[in-house]
Amino acid sequence: MATWFDGIKSFADVPITANGISTQEFLEAAESLTTLFDVMQSKAFGVVKSDLTGNIKKVRDRFVAAPAESQTLQELVINELKTGKHTATEGLLWLVRGLEFTAKGLRHNIDNPSTELADSFRNAYGDTLKPHHSFVVKPLFSAAMSACPYRKDFYARLGEDQGKVQDGLNREVPALEERVRILKEFLSSPQAKW
Repeated sequence: MATWFDGIKSFADVPITANGISTQEFLEAAESLTTLFDVMQSKAFGVVKSDLTGNIKKVRDRFVAAPAESQTLQELVINELKTGKHTATEGLLWLVRGLEFTAKGLRHNIDNPSTELADSFRNAYGDTLKPHHSFVVKPLFSAAMSACPYRKDFYARLGEDQGKVQDGLNREVPALEERVRILKEFLSSPQAKW
């Protein structure tokens, strides 16, 4: 019996090397994760998904333009900044913020089994994206948080076998958290500044 996790590229399969996090696999995993917002079955989440996919495209465009110097996300940023541009670097910064929001929302919900999804994602939004959003964007994201499905419905949509769903969450969320932590640390370092 398949779950949502069976159809995605897992962050657990994204290599972390001495040179950084593999760009190609990371982008594939991030694209897979955006389908989680389809599982929410709310048009309000279109803004969240669109934000993520737009930033994935910025990073991918740089990767396609300069693959040899973009094998890891860290190399991509360092080499892009040498050119005097920062489109992909800024895209990665916002992508990491969006992924952190998603990871924190899921983590809060896993750790608090009686909490509704809307509350978990509302808390995550306040901790991650909200401080960086303008007064124009904040209401759009607030509407998305309010449109979260009920917890029981969301987990049922992830898969019928709830044991497999829990196994998927227990694999995916820590892997996502680890890669977000590494990238946040790198993006706040002097070598990633523009």
